[in-house]
Amino acid sequence: MKDKMKKHQTISGVDLKAVYTPEDISSFDYDKQLGAPGHYPFTRGMNENMYRDKLWIMGQYSGFSTPEEANKRYRYLIEQGQTGFSIALDLPTQMGYDSDSRMAEGEVGKVGVSINSLEDIETLFDGIQLEKVRQIRTTANANSLIMMAMFVAFARKNNIDPDNIKFFLQNDVLKEYFTRGTFIFPPNYGVKMSVDVIEYCSRHLPSWTPLAICGYHIRDGGATAVQEIAFAVADGLCYLDQAVKRGVEIDAFAPNLFFFLASHIDLLEEVAKFRAARRVWAKLLKKRYGAKKAESQSMNIFIMTMGGALTAEQPLNNVARVTIEALAAVLGGVQTIATSSFDEALSIPTEESVTVALRTQQILGYETGVTETVDPLGGSYYVEYMTDKIEREVFAYLEKIEAMGGAIAAIESGFYQKELADAAYKYQKGVDNEERIIVGVNKFTDSKSAKVPLFKVNDEIAQKQIAKLHALKKRRDNDKVSAALKKLADSARKGENLGEAMIEAVSYYATVGEISSTLREVFGGYKPPTIF
Repeated sequence: MKDKMKKHQTISGVDLKAVYTPEDISSFDYDKQLGAPGHYPFTRGMNENMYRDKLWIMGQYSGFSTPEEANKRYRYLIEQGQTGFSIALDLPTQMGYDSDSRMAEGEVGKVGVSINSLEDIETLFDGIQLEKVRQIRTTANANSLIMMAMFVAFARKNNIDPDNIKFFLQNDVLKEYFTRGTFIFPPNYGVKMSVDVIEYCSRHLPSWTPLAICGYHIRDGGATAVQEIAFAVADGLCYLDQAVKRGVEIDAFAPNLFFFLASHIDLLEEVAKFRAARRVWAKLLKKRYGAKKAESQSMNIFIMTMGGALTAEQPLNNVARVTIEALAAVLGGVQTIATSSFDEALSIPTEESVTVALRTQQILGYETGVTETVDPLGGSYYVEYMTDKIEREVFAYLEKIEAMGGAIAAIESGFYQKELADAAYKYQKGVDNEERIIVGVNKFTDSKSAKVPLFKVNDEIAQKQIAKLHALKKRRDNDKVSAALKKLADSARKGENLGEAMIEAVSYYATVGEISSTLREVFGGYKPPTIF
C-alpha cells in the first residue's frame, strides 16, 4: 500500500524543510567556510572572476566505430564550436583486448572508438590541430599508461612537443573495481600503473592532466551526492598517498588534477555538492599534504550531465533534463562540461542530437546571464545549509574509509559495492512507489513511442579493424616489438615506472592486447569479491 504522505526530499533522500532561515546557518563561519571566489577554501569558485573572464571548456564525450569515423565526428564538433573533446574508447580497448580477441566479439567500436595500436591514434588525430584544442580527454583508466604512451609517441613522431598538447587522462582505475568493471589487473597493480602516469607526467609532461578522480560512475552506479564525493575523494587520497611516497612533490602535480563528477537533475543539491566538494578537497590538500600553492588546494571539476537520469521513454524530454543538469554545473562553478544527448538512452548520439547538446551549453553561456556574476546562489540559506551538510557527511565517510584501511580495503571488503547497492535500491523503490516522479516513466506516460532517428554502428567495423590489425602486424618490425615487450615485462618485475618502456613499445606498434597480455603475466588478473 502506497504511503500517501508526500515526502519532501532531495534526490539523494535528504529530508527538506519548507523554508530555510538564518537560524539554519547560525553556526556557519562565513570567513572560514565561505571566503571569496578564488581563495581558500574555494567554496565560491576556482578564481575571482570565473566565467566573466572565460567560459568553461565545452567538450562533448564522443567516439565510436573505427578511428576514421570517430575522426569525422571530432572534426564536425570542432567546426560547431566545441573547444575540447573526449575520446570514448570501446570496451575491448578499455579492458586491454585487441579487436581480434575472442573477448572482443560483439563489442568492437560499439560504445567507443576501437584502438589497437599507435596507427589508430594517427588516424584518429588526422587533420586536427591538437595544439589549438583547449582539452583532449580520454576515458582511459586501466589502460591509461598505454594511452599516455600512444599520445606521447604520436607527438614525437610528428615533431610536436607533447607537453604543448592539453591531454587529459582519466586514469582513475579504482572506481572500475566497484562500478564499471573495466579493470585489467589486481587493485594494487592497477593503482601502481595509475601512479606511474602521475609520476611520469609530473616529471616530463607538467601541462597534462595526469588524473581525473572519477565520481561520475560512482553516482551512475546508484550513489547519493555525498557518497559520490566521499568515495571519489577517498580514491583520490589513495593515488596522492602513493605518489607522495615515491617522492613526487604535491605541488608538482596537484594543480593539474581534475575531478570528473556527475551533474544530476536535483539542481540545488548539485550546486551545493560542487561547492562542498571544493571545500573538502581544499582542506585535505592543505592540512593532510601541506600543499602550499593555491592551485594545488583548488579542485578543478569536469562534469558530464547525468546519463543515468535520461529516459528511453519520451526521449525529447531529455533536452530539458540536460539543460537543468548543465545549469546546475554552471551555477556550481565547474571548469569543463560535457552535455549528454537526448537520444543517449537509445543509441550512440546522432550528429543532430549531439549538436543540440552542445548548443545547450552555448545558450547557457551566452544567453542566460548566469555567467555574469560569480557564485550567484552563494548566501542562499538553503544552499549554504546543504553545502555545509554535504561537507560534514563526506568527512564522516572519509573517516570510516580511513579506519578500514583506505580505498583499496573498501573495495576488497565489498564496502563500496554494498553502499552503492543499498542507495540504488532505495532510490528505485521510491520510483516504483511513485514517491519520486519520473516524467514519462511513472507519471504523464504516453503509449505512443517517440520516433527519433537513431545512430547505428555498422557491424562490419570489427572486420575492418581486424584486417587493419593483421596488416599492421605483417609490416611492422616484429623483432623490435618482441624486444620492447620483454623490456616492459622486466621493468614491471622490478617495480619501475613503466612510462618510457611503454612509449618505446607503442612506438614500434605493439598493440593494446599484446601489452596487456605481457603485463598480465607479471601482475596477474583479478576477480571481484562476491557481496550478495
